[in-house]
Amino acid sequence: MLQRASTRRLAVLALVVVLLAGCSQVKGSSAGTGDVEKPSIRVAILTTVDLAPLWLAQEGGYFKAEGLDVQTDVGSSGQETLSRMTSGQADLALSTYTLFFLAKSSGAADVKLVSDGTSASPRSNEIVTVPNSPVKTVKDLEGRRIAISSKNAASDVLTRSVMRDHGVDPGKVQWVPMPLPEMSAALAQGRIDAAYQPEPFLTQAARTAGAYPVVDAASGSTQNFPLTGYGATAKWVQDHPKTLRAFQRAMLSATRAAVDRARVEPLVVRHARVDQDIASLMVMPAFGSTLDARRIQRVPDLLQQLGVVQTKIDAASMIAPQTGTG
Repeated sequence: MLQRASTRRLAVLALVVVLLAGCSQVKGSSAGTGDVEKPSIRVAILTTVDLAPLWLAQEGGYFKAEGLDVQTDVGSSGQETLSRMTSGQADLALSTYTLFFLAKSSGAADVKLVSDGTSASPRSNEIVTVPNSPVKTVKDLEGRRIAISSKNAASDVLTRSVMRDHGVDPGKVQWVPMPLPEMSAALAQGRIDAAYQPEPFLTQAARTAGAYPVVDAASGSTQNFPLTGYGATAKWVQDHPKTLRAFQRAMLSATRAAVDRARVEPLVVRHARVDQDIASLMVMPAFGSTLDARRIQRVPDLLQQLGVVQTKIDAASMIAPQTGTG
């Protein structure tokens, strides 16, 4: 009898061990097994609100759960982050979709889109002016000096598109490329007449220069327009399929968590160097993770309509294999 009891206890212990091992295995399979090809990766980024899900993935442990150690390199522009990725200085890059498609179209790089970043939400990207500017309405933009971050970037493309929607000729504008943080002072000093401003610069310009919107850049043809995403070279995607999927899973989880504004605002304050009062007032972009070819196709189609590219680009052919939905 004692032998049978002992046997039962051993059987129970063995079952517990098996169950614990199974739980551990399930946790590993859903949160990364650590067998990625490249556990430590570098992502070239911009100091922008668009990075909130990535910062959340870093600090919230989503990357770690997938067996990834993600380091970031800050660039001054989307062109710079793209260059770091194509040169091999970084594994992935956050940039504007317009620049990814231009790189593909020109043959400068064989780009694959890895994960979605942001889309323009209402009032998050606007063309603004100040009280002493001659620009009062969207019709007044013709013939004026308008600040954009760089030629063919999202700021340029969205501004031209919304002007075209209102019957204003973008060809009669004096475009003034400059870093986004400098536009507010340039407006206040009268060096420019209007400027494209995304958040948080939009709210900052309203406070420091009395800037107010002329027209929402994410309206008409560019409503909910895809703005930023993460890209890699086709070779990197081919050589690191498990690392790719781990990154995508972590970003999907972080993007879902980013719907909680209380989790996003402290990250914006800490990493984007935005004052707490600005962070609490600003309009957040629409965060995304999984890429939808039909939605992303809007970007190269608009580039072709504006004459930036001459031939049609198939967005679906540039999208890397996707994990999950979001």
